[in-house]
Amino acid sequence: MPLVKPFAALRPAPQHAADVLAPPYDVLTSEEARHRAEGRPWSFLHLSKPEIDLPPETDVHAPEVYEKAAANLKTMLAEGILHRDPTPCYYAYRLRMGRHTQTGIVLAASVRAYNEGRIRRHELTRPEKENDRVCQIEALDAETGPVLLAHRPAPALKLLVSEVTDKKPAYDLAADDDVLHTLWPIEDTAAIGRISEALEAMPALYIADGHHRSAAASRVAVAKRAANPHHTGNEPYNYFLAVAFPSDSLHVLDYSRVVRDLKGLTKQAFLERIQEAFTITESKEAVKPTQPGEFGMYIKGNWYRLVIHPTRTLGTDPVARLDVSLLADHLIAPILGIKDPRYDDRIDFVGGIRGLDGLVRLVDSGEMAIAFSLYPTRLDDLMAVADAGEIMPPKSTWFEPKLADGLVSLMLS
Repeated sequence: MPLVKPFAALRPAPQHAADVLAPPYDVLTSEEARHRAEGRPWSFLHLSKPEIDLPPETDVHAPEVYEKAAANLKTMLAEGILHRDPTPCYYAYRLRMGRHTQTGIVLAASVRAYNEGRIRRHELTRPEKENDRVCQIEALDAETGPVLLAHRPAPALKLLVSEVTDKKPAYDLAADDDVLHTLWPIEDTAAIGRISEALEAMPALYIADGHHRSAAASRVAVAKRAANPHHTGNEPYNYFLAVAFPSDSLHVLDYSRVVRDLKGLTKQAFLERIQEAFTITESKEAVKPTQPGEFGMYIKGNWYRLVIHPTRTLGTDPVARLDVSLLADHLIAPILGIKDPRYDDRIDFVGGIRGLDGLVRLVDSGEMAIAFSLYPTRLDDLMAVADAGEIMPPKSTWFEPKLADGLVSLMLS
């Protein structure tokens, strides 16, 4: 079974693309989605966040929510808002955010390769989030949220993509966050073949963002395979929707930590405790770490710069040497008593796009007692963890810009 293959995407008619374009389902609350979709009947949020079309008190995981998504898709198909390409294609997809540009290939990625570890993961999933994606995929009989994949830089593939992106795109759209989304269908069979060869030659692809979507796609494939007595392995349900980018083009931001209390410690006692593992320097300015092993800390109106003692970073374990692990293992767990951040409601996470001001507001408001800023996790470290078959701590990476929902979807039948 191939690692990847082209597919006939479900996508907007050109005149409706700007109306359909939407943020990813998992970066908005229901209320935010309802506001963003107001006056926009063809926004993809009506498929990805269908609770916005139901009473506000509706449970977002209720059966009627997924039924509404299916009904909305049926309407958009009937009205010609969305259409399916007649032949399988790859799609070049470029995102621009300020001065940052990244260009990748939209493709169908093999579920079998995911299950066997050639498409490598680095995070655990939460059952409730995975179940939600399974229900969404089954209701629509489609995968609408692309998984963000990374691959090691490949000059031959980069050249192929550049040849495509010199041509006129199908869409060139500015989202309401000012990110530009540009898409080129790749219909030429010779170009498709060369792209397939270049991707197939890669030993691995890496999930950068989208672990719940890929895990849900795997579960749906198992169920559909069991229900199909004529299963061949070539059916669309054996693949999941993804966009693959070279790792050196991805923009990774930090993922900060905020904690609700000091576990009964006074500020002075807390500062004394953390000196066992960190050098502490008070700062008159907000601290944005500039290198691995350095952390910012905001507590009771004061910023501090923390630097982990070198003796605490010895060893070759690819997970233990991550900054998120160093902070967890030498401060958050032993001093603040938070052993499993996936389930402890005393800790929360703030994506780097929110900035340091977001941390200050949470602490100054009294909602949180302390905040930590971190240096962004490097892609090489992410891939090293995945290559070792290990798992990174939750909320280790925040990627910007985000892939849009609605530009391409993978139909499963």
